[in-house]
Amino acid sequence: MAVHASTPIELIEAVYAGLAGAVTHGRDQLGRALTLSEKILIAHLSHRRQELVTGVSYVDLAPDRVAMQDATAQMAWLQFMTAGLDEVAVPTTTHCDHLIEAREDGKRDLLAAADSNEEVYDFLESVCARYGAGFWKPGSGIIHQVVLEQYAFPGGMMIGTDSHTPNAGGLGMLAVGVGGADAVDVMTGFAWNVRWPQIIGVRLTGELSGWSAPKDVILKVAEILTVSGGTGAIVEYFGPGAESLSATGKATICNMGAEIGATTSLFGYDAAMARYLSATGRAEVAAAADAVAEHLRPDDEAMADPAAHYDRVIELDLSQLRPHINGPHTPDRAREVPALGAEARDEGWPLRISAALIGSCTNSSYEDITRAAGIARDAAAKGLRARTQLLVTPGSEQIRATIERDGLLGDFEALGAVVLANACGPCIGQWDRSGDENYVAGQPNVIVTSYNRNFPKRNDGDAATLAFVTSPETVMALALAGTLDFDPVDGVLHTDAGEPVTLPTPVGVELPPDGFDPGRSGFVAPPTDRRSVDVRVSPTSSRLQLLEPFEAWDGNDYHRLAVLVKAKGKFTTDHISMAGPWLRYRGHLENISGNLYLGAVNAFDGYDVGHGKNQLTGQTQPFPQIAEAYHAAGVNWVVIGDQNMGEGSSREHAAMEPRFRGGLVALCRSFARIHETNLKKQGMLPLTFAAPADYDRIDEDDRLSFLGLAELAPGQPVEVEVHKPSGDTISFEARHTFSDDQLEWFKAGAALNIIRQRR
Repeated sequence: MAVHASTPIELIEAVYAGLAGAVTHGRDQLGRALTLSEKILIAHLSHRRQELVTGVSYVDLAPDRVAMQDATAQMAWLQFMTAGLDEVAVPTTTHCDHLIEAREDGKRDLLAAADSNEEVYDFLESVCARYGAGFWKPGSGIIHQVVLEQYAFPGGMMIGTDSHTPNAGGLGMLAVGVGGADAVDVMTGFAWNVRWPQIIGVRLTGELSGWSAPKDVILKVAEILTVSGGTGAIVEYFGPGAESLSATGKATICNMGAEIGATTSLFGYDAAMARYLSATGRAEVAAAADAVAEHLRPDDEAMADPAAHYDRVIELDLSQLRPHINGPHTPDRAREVPALGAEARDEGWPLRISAALIGSCTNSSYEDITRAAGIARDAAAKGLRARTQLLVTPGSEQIRATIERDGLLGDFEALGAVVLANACGPCIGQWDRSGDENYVAGQPNVIVTSYNRNFPKRNDGDAATLAFVTSPETVMALALAGTLDFDPVDGVLHTDAGEPVTLPTPVGVELPPDGFDPGRSGFVAPPTDRRSVDVRVSPTSSRLQLLEPFEAWDGNDYHRLAVLVKAKGKFTTDHISMAGPWLRYRGHLENISGNLYLGAVNAFDGYDVGHGKNQLTGQTQPFPQIAEAYHAAGVNWVVIGDQNMGEGSSREHAAMEPRFRGGLVALCRSFARIHETNLKKQGMLPLTFAAPADYDRIDEDDRLSFLGLAELAPGQPVEVEVHKPSGDTISFEARHTFSDDQLEWFKAGAALNIIRQRR
């Protein structure tokens, strides 16, 4: 299988050749016109004779390709290596963007990363070479930006081991974030199994103007749907307002759909996508899409009567949308920018901004940068300066080279900005702030970013940092003000000489007039002779560790499991398996387990974050130490979560670590989609309380039994007995969402064990 730095036109044409038949089949089966999401899903069914019942049926799909970033790719490749195959079954790429820490500037940080991560980069490059995958070197760019520039195409389907994979929806691709085991299924030639989703339609009318940006669309949608309102659903944007947005603006909106729990988000194919495809050297893809354009958007009947075709419809008039800023601690806490100052005073938040950060996979397009750089250029000419630390992250080498050529980086640097590497950096906790004299760890401080996620400790590992997300141009304006108490639209700033200055209305340039400069190529194709490639993992490595299969279920009920953790409130993947400095252990299951539940807020009083009671000794210890002690003693346990457990990242480490340490059951009020699937894939039993109030009936010293597992079947509840230290027993029901196929994952001990058996 030839490997390219872009999706081959032959693959795309093969997908388009089957579209018309798939659409006809779908209309016949569902008895109505189709949404775009349904068209793409049906076109990628592994076989046609499958039930399509919203929220009930599980279907098998055949994605066109797989993309992985370096932090999650390590564990995915380690799993793939155990499958006994000679090459990947679908086009696959690995992108090195997560392991580069922001310390000084892009050039020096990249050199430092190449040195400190040499072992991991060598492993990833060699494993890609051995099994026929494409490899993108460190510095090439953030996975989602590179995918948008190179691989995404309208009507395609991709899965990626990062929750922001839906970024490709900006080009009309149905792209879904998954755990590594899901990716391995597809890489080994098996289907991807997922529940047939709801479709939430967002009808856009009007047109953005002034300071309003595509980022404000998703910040408003996050306010409407909250962090869990998109769970089990695809969010599909349509309407006249959608056609007024650029392809990269659409990508921004789809990217942050991860923050509302959506399976993915996407837009229909239009002229803006065609322009972007042509500008990025893919005019033949645009021509192919034009030929089947009627199948790359919702049916006319669906757009004319959305209530009859979508499970929920949200109406949003872009002309009325004003700049928003969301946070802290959760991406759905929204308000218009002018309201933030008063709210900060009421809440006791600092008004002074300690850092302003522009870029990330969400907002680093040419259009984004031109809007922010234009403000910077005007401000410098009028004698203003940035009144806080200003950091800029280009999304890819192509973006960096182009904005440098066009003088846009110089506009930021004139205000004292530091340009970071083409990588994730502070967006995912890879940010060393120790050299910042205006920052004191542990003291409340405010940062404003154009990123996507703002959980506590997310950006710098400091729970005292209050992070707010907004558009790049609003970040730039707030950096010039240095305070949250500023309205970019109507506010007035003053130069050091005391002269009043107002900021200009941002003006963006959709695509570079002189074309994109590709910069330095970072793509490495596998060699012709792959069998000679040696993929080595040192047995003494602290960063990479070969995997041993998890044990299969023994057919018995689970009796008297200890409660390792009962978490209160947010219990995201950042709480379960932190990123930041722990990224260095993403390829070593035992070492990464040293962060297990370190961010969990104990529901029982008297404990610091990440601490609980060791039932073997009665001592208070960090959760990772307790889990290690239980593992060594052969004590199995259960973890209890609150609402939307596992919100956030796709990282399957949040499922593999508890399984490795002897966890058997995760019981909560509700799950985020990816985390629940990851738990199933690794052989844990994910359950939800049939009555959410039963969460309150579990105490610290209780033991829990899970009964009737031999009769476990789709729709069949599980009986839970809670044994109190007094000798009393209470019982209640818990529910699961296993399909018949997924129950096989549980019985086998992990989905990968089935692949091994079948091979």
